[in-house]
Amino acid sequence: MDKYGFLDLLKKATTIAFDFAKEFVQDNLPKDFSYSVELNASYDNPTLTQFDLYPEDDNKKVEFIGEKEVVELLFRKGKIPVWIDISVECIRNNTTVLRLLCAGRYSESEDEFYYKNGGTGPFGIKSPTHPIDYLPGRKFNLKTLKD
Repeated sequence: MDKYGFLDLLKKATTIAFDFAKEFVQDNLPKDFSYSVELNASYDNPTLTQFDLYPEDDNKKVEFIGEKEVVELLFRKGKIPVWIDISVECIRNNTTVLRLLCAGRYSESEDEFYYKNGGTGPFGIKSPTHPIDYLPGRKFNLKTLKD
């Protein structure tokens, strides 16, 4: 996969996660997007040899970046994380912010991508985080951030 293929998957996963979030939230979600990325959320065994690992990414977060910056951040030496959980997180400055929770294992092999059978490669579509008092079928509001 090249950067353009990865960008296309990011756009596809964003659309699916955006539409899925509407089932849960009351907010009128803006159609402009930014991303908050949490790297190396899998805390992998450093002795793994079939993947590229980046231990310097432990506890690293990059917030409020655009899709091109996401590609530049996650596409490394022709490889991407084997799973990336994507969900709507909040609204900030008239943009819908999507959270990307990323594995620390990078691969170029599409066979390694967790969600390849669903057509989204490494992207797993997740719901927004439900509030503590969430009741099924009842929509809730996302947090709204301002600069």
